[in-house]
Amino acid sequence: MSEAADAAAPPVSPHAGGSKELLKLAAPLILSQSFMTVQVTVDTLLLAWHDTHEMTASLPAIMWYWLAFGLLQVTAGYTSTFVAQYTGAGRPHRVGPAVWQGIHFSVVAGLLFLLMVPAAPYLIALGDHSANLQTLETIYLRCLAFAGLPMLIMSAINGFFSGRGQTWTVLGIEAFGTAINVILALMMIFGKAGFSEMGIAGAGWSTVIGSWASALLALALFLQPGYQQFATLSGWRFERELFRRLLRYGGPAGFQVFLDVLVFHLFTQMIGRLGDAAMGATTLTIRLNMVAFLPMFGLAQAICILVGQRLGAERPDLAEKSTYTGLRWMFGYMCAIAFVYVAFPTTLVSLFQGDNNIAHFEEVAAIVPTLLICVAIYSLADAVNFAFAFALRGAGDTWFVSLLTFTLAWPIMVIPTYLVMRYGANVLWAWVFATAHILAMALCFFWRFRSGKWKSMRVIEPVAIDVRENPGEPVTGISGLTKEC
Repeated sequence: MSEAADAAAPPVSPHAGGSKELLKLAAPLILSQSFMTVQVTVDTLLLAWHDTHEMTASLPAIMWYWLAFGLLQVTAGYTSTFVAQYTGAGRPHRVGPAVWQGIHFSVVAGLLFLLMVPAAPYLIALGDHSANLQTLETIYLRCLAFAGLPMLIMSAINGFFSGRGQTWTVLGIEAFGTAINVILALMMIFGKAGFSEMGIAGAGWSTVIGSWASALLALALFLQPGYQQFATLSGWRFERELFRRLLRYGGPAGFQVFLDVLVFHLFTQMIGRLGDAAMGATTLTIRLNMVAFLPMFGLAQAICILVGQRLGAERPDLAEKSTYTGLRWMFGYMCAIAFVYVAFPTTLVSLFQGDNNIAHFEEVAAIVPTLLICVAIYSLADAVNFAFAFALRGAGDTWFVSLLTFTLAWPIMVIPTYLVMRYGANVLWAWVFATAHILAMALCFFWRFRSGKWKSMRVIEPVAIDVRENPGEPVTGISGLTKEC
C-alpha cells in the first residue's frame, strides 16, 4: 500500500475490536433486521388471521422465491465487502465504482428474475402439495417476482452505506419500505380503506410496493452531491475487471445462500408430502425461528464490515478480535431465545390463531411445540455459524462457505428427510436431521476460522504504484490481482 493510501486510512479507535465499536455499528443493522422481523411477523399474522391455508402456502412460495433471489441478492450486496476494504485501505475514489458494478448486476438480474412469473405454476407443481395450496402458492410467488428488481438495487446501494459504517442510513431505508409494506398489507389483505379483499395476493403486492419505495430512497441518497469523493456520480461506468471480481467473490457468497435455501426448500417440499398439518407446523416453526434470528443478521453484517475494514487496513488481529466479540453477543442472545422457545411454546403458537379453519390450526398447533425444541438446540449452533461465516465472507473466503454448505447438507439432512417422507415417519425426525446439519456446520466453520487462512485474503486489487497526478482520479494501469488463499 502506498504512503498516500496509508495516510488516508481511517484511524484505529482505542475501542477497536471491542463491544462498544461492534454494537455502535451493529445497532442500526439490528434495528433494520428488526423491521424485517416486524414485516415477516405481520405478514404471517395477517395471513393466519385471514386464512390459515394462506399462511401455510406462504412458506413454499417464499422458499421458491429465495432459492433464486438469495443467490442474486448476496452477489449484489457483496458491494459492502468491497466498500469496507477500499475504505479500510484509504481509497475512497474506488468505492463508488464498486457499488455501480453491483447496480449494473442488479438491473440485469432483476429483469431476468421476472421469468419467475410464467414459471411459477410449474415450479409450485413440483411440490405435489394439495390443489388448494398450489393455487395460493402460485399467486404469492408471482407477486413476489416483481419485487426482485427493487430489492436487488437496494441491496447493492445499501452496501455503500453499510460498508463505510453509515448503518443508520441503512436503517432509515429499510424502515421506510417496511412501514409502507405493513400498512398496505393490512389494507390489501382484508380489503380496508377502499381496497378490495385480496388475501395472499395483497400480502405479495404490498411487498412489491414497499420494496420499490426503499430502492428509490436508497438511490436518491446514494446520488447526493455530498458523496462526490466516493465517485457515486462519476463512477457509473462499467468496469470489466471490477465487475468480474464482484462476481468472483460475491458469486460464491450468493451460491452459498442458494445452496442453503435449496436444502431447506427440499426439506419443506418433502415435509409438505406428509400432509397439510405437518406443512403448516413447519411453516409456523420456521416463521417463529425467522423472527428470532433475523436480528442476528445485524450483528453478523457488522462483523463482516469490520473484518473487511481491518483487512483493508492490514490489521487481521483486530478482525479476529471483532469476530469473537460478536460471537459472544450472538450466543448470549440465542440462549435467551432458546429459553423462550422451550418455556412458552403454547403462548407463541396462540398468537397466530384466527377465526377461520380452527380445526386445521389445532392440528398444526399440536405439532409446533415439539419442533421448537429442535429449533432451540440448533439456534445456539446458528450463533457460531453466523459469526464465523460472515467473518469469512468479509475476508473473501466465500468458496469454502459454499462448498461446506453443499457437502454437509445432503448426507446429514436432505437424504435422511427423503427417507422420512418415503417411509412415513414422524415429522419430528426430519427436524432432528435438520438440527444435526446445523450443528455439523458450526463445527466446520469454527475449524476454518481457527485455521487463520482467511487473514491473507483480499477482494480489492493491490496498489502497485500510484501514478495519479490528482489524488481524486481513479487508479489506472494497476497490474496484478487480489491476494488469494
